[in-house]
Amino acid sequence: MKSIFDKPTRDELIGRINTLNENSTAQWGSMNIYQMLKHCVLAEEMYLGKTKHPRMFLGRLLGQSTLKKILKDETPMSRNAPTAAAFKVTEKEGDISAEKKKWIALTEEYANYQPPYLVHWFFGKMTPEQVGQFVYKHADHHLRQFGA
Repeated sequence: MKSIFDKPTRDELIGRINTLNENSTAQWGSMNIYQMLKHCVLAEEMYLGKTKHPRMFLGRLLGQSTLKKILKDETPMSRNAPTAAAFKVTEKEGDISAEKKKWIALTEEYANYQPPYLVHWFFGKMTPEQVGQFVYKHADHHLRQFGA
């Protein structure tokens, strides 16, 4: 399974991010290109341990089993997956180029990932291997959403 910790995978994602522009439109979901880019930046900041978010009660019940289901194979994440309010971007306009640069810079930081584990707002404690695979799947999900 692909992992954000592998340089060729990071390079692939960065190449796909670079294809996005102000004319990119969603093939599903309600986010526009700016909102998706900002959402991904917020998510990467959490995965890299720069921000922390409280666990959801439902996640305490279903988080680990849901994570195992998502990571069991190469199948892409399903469309219109739910997210926490902290990752929902309400502003409709912003600097698309700046958000792309932020996402790329955060993606490059995985070359030096250090935390022994992450506590995800829904899934709970994740091993570095799970983080690597999930981060790739999340990025791939949103890039596919915008045809990249």
